[in-house]
Amino acid sequence: MFITPAYAQSAGASGPDFLISLLPFVAIFAIMWFLIIRPQRQRMKQHQEMVANLRRGDTIVTSGGLIAKVAKVVDDGELHVELAEGVKVRIVRNMVQEVRSKSEPAKDNA
Repeated sequence: MFITPAYAQSAGASGPDFLISLLPFVAIFAIMWFLIIRPQRQRMKQHQEMVANLRRGDTIVTSGGLIAKVAKVVDDGELHVELAEGVKVRIVRNMVQEVRSKSEPAKDNA
């Protein structure tokens, strides 16, 4: 035949050669982790923290580009915002892109 038995037996994956050929893939994954995935997770955490800390009186920018003032925090997923005097709309909390100015915390009358 064309292939000798000794040559056919050495064609299997050996330890060191296999690890060396796998090393570039591991390096590419590590680079992607530190340059893309990790910073995106940090931005997501910061956005979630910002959205969780919204309160009445904050001036916000929505993802649609509207600048509004938070009139009422309804629940964990919804806000009532005032776009102009007398114009109030409901928006989803996650659509807040930026908080322009924070309001003073409400004082207790105790």
